[in-house]
Amino acid sequence: MLSLLSKPSTQQMPKSFVYLFRKSYTTEKKDALGLLDFINASPSPFHCVHEASQHLERAGFHKLKEKEAWDLKRNGKYYFTRNGSALVAFAVGGAYQAGKGGFSMVGAHTDSPCLKVKPISKKEKVGYLNVGVQLYGGGIWHTWFDRDLSVAGRVMVKREDGSYYHTLVKVEKPILRVPTLAIHLDHSVNEAFKFNKEVHLNPILATTVKAALNAVATQDVTTPSQVNQHHPALIHSLAKTMQIKPDQIYDFELCLYDTQPSTLGGVYDEFIYSARLDNLGMSYCSLRGLIQSLEDETSLQNDPNIRMVALFDNEEVGSTTAHGADSNLLPSALQRIIHSSMGDGVQPENPKVALEQAIHNSFFISADMAHAVHPNYSEKHEENHRPQMQKGTVIKVNANQRYATTAPTSLIIRDIAHQRSIPIQEVVVRNDSSCGSTIGPMLSAKLGIKTIDLGNPQLSMHSIREVSGTDDVKNGTDLIKAFFELFPSVNSRINID
Repeated sequence: MLSLLSKPSTQQMPKSFVYLFRKSYTTEKKDALGLLDFINASPSPFHCVHEASQHLERAGFHKLKEKEAWDLKRNGKYYFTRNGSALVAFAVGGAYQAGKGGFSMVGAHTDSPCLKVKPISKKEKVGYLNVGVQLYGGGIWHTWFDRDLSVAGRVMVKREDGSYYHTLVKVEKPILRVPTLAIHLDHSVNEAFKFNKEVHLNPILATTVKAALNAVATQDVTTPSQVNQHHPALIHSLAKTMQIKPDQIYDFELCLYDTQPSTLGGVYDEFIYSARLDNLGMSYCSLRGLIQSLEDETSLQNDPNIRMVALFDNEEVGSTTAHGADSNLLPSALQRIIHSSMGDGVQPENPKVALEQAIHNSFFISADMAHAVHPNYSEKHEENHRPQMQKGTVIKVNANQRYATTAPTSLIIRDIAHQRSIPIQEVVVRNDSSCGSTIGPMLSAKLGIKTIDLGNPQLSMHSIREVSGTDDVKNGTDLIKAFFELFPSVNSRINID
């Protein structure tokens, strides 16, 4: 059971420029404003999946459970979640036939580099209460200093009858901060900001004096994890936010997040200043692209394919989890769909062969944000491949297969973009530079499916505050929407074994 006891209201959230002047923006900023709302509501992967589920529910999608039987029908819209941090949504084409139709798929991820509260977070030093944290992913950790931080994630709660459930929590107020050392005590700080990740990244929760003056009764904090592992002040802050008793909290998974809201910026409001653009930016475009492709009912009715979006967790740490891209999450979903009779009462004669046939009529977009050319470090970018903001989604290419793009898959996306006049760019890293990777190569190899890597351009990737372009939210959404609508017809004109 997943409930949201602490869903933030507009009144609770800090006011940013974009909220104060929202009505003055033209409709061309609609997509960007939607992304801001999505990110501000998604400080953790659990919140991201909850927010995505809300979008799908409003669009008429029916929720499935993996532990239950599925009764699928043509023209049906469905979704399911796993672990509360990963989600798969799909719509069955009205012309779909097992063994003939394929899957039009887009994959993104819900996680971003962050600090996470340790299982035993209780620390006290020279008059301060600190919270012990772990480093998740490859963040630019110096950007987490001197920020107004709080916590969000999921909490395991005990009911009066002894049963447990998990629920979401987001503490709105800034309760944590990682302070830098004054320049008077470190004159080299402007030459090289060096710090120990274990010692110097522990955020301050309170002073011991104030904690003593505001001490809570020990009988309110009775579970072993609360007494021995975490500061009572942190537990009470969570309980107050969720409107439950402190002794109902038995465990949690909490991310630290920057309480400064996402906002539009630049003199022409052309930039998005935000946390977690990688990869909530492409998660949002993928989700909205799917939903928008279904607004014209005849589009799905005539589709021989199944349209699908998968939002995975744990991409930033390798994807090898039960809810990551290297799990059975996507393969098992495909198998269950193939096995369905789609309301005809007749299942495929040989589901294994039908799935193999479907794979060869399928396509997978690995949608993950890309690097825009940096005006202050332009030499870091290959001279002929310097993507710019506001100029379209970026196709990623790498000869060493760090990206899964091939000539045929690039051709398919270019053809689709050309038909709808959607701008497209390309990127290749310098030969003397390292190259990141995505879920693209992993799933391409696992499924044997035609795959492309692409994403919207951004600056400051993996910083606590990143930058992207407002126009590219619409560019990315339009491209995903066009992909769902046009892929089967484009694929029919390309013959590659």
